[in-house]
Amino acid sequence: MLDLTVLWAVIIAIGLFMYVLLDGFDLGVGILFPFAPGETSRDYMMNSVAPVWDGNETWLVLGGTGLLGAFPLVYSVYLPALYIGVFLMLAGLIFRGVAFEFRFKAGRSRGLWNRAFFLGSAVAAFAQGAVVGAYIQGFETEGLTYAGSALDWLTPFTVLTGVGLVLGYALLGTTWLILKTEGETQAWAYRLAPRLLAGVVTVFVAVSLVTPLIDPRAFERWFEISWLWLLPLGAALSILKLWQALRKGYEGQPFLATMGIFIFTYAGLLMSKWPYVVPPDHTIWDAASSPNAQLFLILGVLFVIPVIIAYSAWTYWVFRGKVSLEEGYH
Repeated sequence: MLDLTVLWAVIIAIGLFMYVLLDGFDLGVGILFPFAPGETSRDYMMNSVAPVWDGNETWLVLGGTGLLGAFPLVYSVYLPALYIGVFLMLAGLIFRGVAFEFRFKAGRSRGLWNRAFFLGSAVAAFAQGAVVGAYIQGFETEGLTYAGSALDWLTPFTVLTGVGLVLGYALLGTTWLILKTEGETQAWAYRLAPRLLAGVVTVFVAVSLVTPLIDPRAFERWFEISWLWLLPLGAALSILKLWQALRKGYEGQPFLATMGIFIFTYAGLLMSKWPYVVPPDHTIWDAASSPNAQLFLILGVLFVIPVIIAYSAWTYWVFRGKVSLEEGYH
């Protein structure tokens, strides 16, 4: 018999990952904005993500609303624990969206909107990484209620994961620019990518070493299930592939290899915690809504997901190839 709770957990995990993967590169482009070689390069960077950035955020809406409907306990614990982090993430996303639109029409104030676009992107990325770190370290609960303070989520470990995701998104954005741009902008992205890769690997190793100290259960799980080691191996091979692709000057492979790093890291995080959705003690079944509510919601979601996939794929197909200033989205 199909377990709706497990199905919902898989759908939400995939939806949130699609958001991380797709919105990650355009957040990364925003993070890179102040370091671009010139205003023309910034125009190319903007045009490379203009057709897709707002559609990418659909996955965040899908994952967030699905989480509320299928696992209400997650909201009752996470929101009190992460009010500030979630507020910073949403404020950053709104701020960058406003800056994105206003920059195209700005004249003398364009520098202001450049900085706003960077700030919104960086804050949103850092907040997302810090929230992931808070999930890894767990929450203080009494029964089914959050018992900690509003700032418990902000620790040295969550700062580390926040910085790591900022670097990871920047790397994803850099390899996206290698794929989508030419000339000076692409050459700059090639030079920057190895430095960002070194930073990502450094944080990756640090988080891997600290996580067993924070969550011994996750450490035990890795030795109970031997095939889990295929996930960090996949991440390591993706890192190696990215390094080789950058050295050989490939255009498409660096972006695909960076996506591989994210895929294997995300899968490793989920498997380290499975089936605990509210660490350290509450499983997906503890947090789930009633079967009738899950069934009612799943019928709508299974209709919506193919539509989202279809129009997202069509958008990327229509706007494939190198970006140009003459054929900008705006």
